[in-house]
Amino acid sequence: MALIIAGDRSGVGKTTCTLCLLAFLKNSGITVQSFKVGPDYIDPMFHQYITGRPCRNLDPILTSENYIKCCFYRHTRNVEFAIIEGVMGLFDGVVEERELRENLTAIGLRNLDLQPSQISKREADFASTAHIARLLDLPVLLIIDCSRLSGSVAAIAHGYRHFDPRIKLAGIVLNRVGSDRHRDLLKSALEPLNLPILGLLRREDKIAIPDRHLGLVPTLEIPQFDSLIDRLYHLAKDCFNWEILIPLLKSTQPVHYPQVPDPKPQTPDPIKIAIARDAAFNFYYQDNLDIWQRMGAELIPWSPLTDSDLPEDVQGLYFGGGFPEIFARQLAENRPVLTAVRTAILKGMPTYAECGGLMYLCEFLIDFDSKSFPMVGILPTQALMSNKLTLGYRQAVALQDSFLIKTGERVRGHEFHRSQLTVSPSKPLFETTRYNDSQNHKVMEGWQIHQLHASYIHLHWGESWKIPQRFLRSGDRFRTLSMVE
Repeated sequence: MALIIAGDRSGVGKTTCTLCLLAFLKNSGITVQSFKVGPDYIDPMFHQYITGRPCRNLDPILTSENYIKCCFYRHTRNVEFAIIEGVMGLFDGVVEERELRENLTAIGLRNLDLQPSQISKREADFASTAHIARLLDLPVLLIIDCSRLSGSVAAIAHGYRHFDPRIKLAGIVLNRVGSDRHRDLLKSALEPLNLPILGLLRREDKIAIPDRHLGLVPTLEIPQFDSLIDRLYHLAKDCFNWEILIPLLKSTQPVHYPQVPDPKPQTPDPIKIAIARDAAFNFYYQDNLDIWQRMGAELIPWSPLTDSDLPEDVQGLYFGGGFPEIFARQLAENRPVLTAVRTAILKGMPTYAECGGLMYLCEFLIDFDSKSFPMVGILPTQALMSNKLTLGYRQAVALQDSFLIKTGERVRGHEFHRSQLTVSPSKPLFETTRYNDSQNHKVMEGWQIHQLHASYIHLHWGESWKIPQRFLRSGDRFRTLSMVE
């Protein structure tokens, strides 16, 4: 059975504990598949670095409940162990109107004349770690930050254990324990609950993953990461109850699990897509890349930082998110690549750019020190870094046709950035609102020029096959036109 790593709130050490478990299993020669609840890109990078396997995001807002089941079962079929890292606190999610018709049908009540208010209920923890635990019917390991606790730890553990009887709490991990006396006080307080303590971690000043304005620093920028993994392994070896944990971590498959058909190839010959992948651009959902490959695309990684040109004979460009602001000078100094990208887009090469990729295509990028660096210059605007954080799920409606999306079509995505554009698009691609925003505050954003789709909104294509399909068909048309020329 797989195990979900949850916290009583954000910042309690979920990622550290997850990496400890992954490092121990990997160093023990065990193949383990990891998952991350929510839209995060950086935590999955750490997972993949340790396990050697792409981490998968489980997000019912960006995809669906059925997709999450399909994704989980698809990627645990051939592994013995699986770990899911949660998001925020165990029950932290969003309020969602949930239809009750399927539940009524399941108990034999059909064709009832119900008003809308009678066929829905409000789930306050939709897309939370608890939601995923219920959906996949998996036990939870709860991490509690004990740095400012002693006897009160029992009240916290008791509350989380009984708040939702559908959640199976396998045990707890006491993190940031200060001393032997502190440990004894915590254990004494918890003893009446008869709740297994499956891990006990002391305060570890030597184990710290650096962070910055969008969260943790990605693995590519941490030169000492291998030695950090080694410390995590030894910490896990000594601080967890593996006799109980090992059976919990074993992945078991249900007799029947949901499946979706693989997408069919879109063109007779593979469309070659250049994927910008380096320290500046590394925010990609592995599922998106897999979907493209199953549709027959050939993905070619390259670096806008260090390469001198685009890969040869490509019919599409994909610029994911990342940290172009940290590498703005190096990106600006690589003028041959700036010119090559601009020329390709002007010729009509299909190009998809999200967040950091959008910033790279602007005229200038102005960093946190107010220094300005020339970028590709396709978008007639500048990307200005600031302390203002734009964060959250978005519902977007297309305001115009593009080569990827048609007027009126709706998508769900996620925004996470500290930059703003100095000039808004004269004909915005999207009208966006916050997910489940009762105020319905609208923002116009996104660019559609040439064969370029550029937006701050990150999309997961698990439930949106039309987007990658249309990209490949556009790439095929571009290839045909290039051959004629």
